[in-house]
Amino acid sequence: MVIVQTERLFLRHVHILDHEPMYRIFGDAEVMRFGDGVQTKDAVQRWLMTCLEQYYRQWGFGPYAVVKRSSREVIGYCGLFFFPDVGCQPELELGYRLARAHWGYGYATEAALAVRDFAFQTLCVKRLISMIDPHNVASIRVAKKLGMQYEREVMFDGYTHPDHVYAIHGVSI
Repeated sequence: MVIVQTERLFLRHVHILDHEPMYRIFGDAEVMRFGDGVQTKDAVQRWLMTCLEQYYRQWGFGPYAVVKRSSREVIGYCGLFFFPDVGCQPELELGYRLARAHWGYGYATEAALAVRDFAFQTLCVKRLISMIDPHNVASIRVAKKLGMQYEREVMFDGYTHPDHVYAIHGVSI
């Protein structure tokens, strides 16, 4: 199901057939440097099943496959993730990751702007955050282009350093 289209991209629900393109993302150490590290093929399969069985069914949103309109190639994901406890409050995160071959072309910003607008205008979300490793300059740049502003640090169990929380409210766009 296509959620939103932009000039160069469309974002749709992920499906099981996205396993290989998603593994190119989750299996790349450079792409996952600021995340949970390289993931196995089985972990990618579980992630896809969680999207299908939990996010879309339970919440009505989730991560969406980012697809180039010109080639129909899946180049990453961008979407919404529910976190029940971020600094003692529930939050909705706008998250994004692209395959390394597609960095530097503005695709992350284009996809994230579309998801931001979808969340505020269609889902009537009041607030979005992005949790970003403070060393991830590219993701911080994308968050700022979305109109997000640094809000605070948050420390999760098992992490060696805090992430930075960037936030935007629906009335800000």
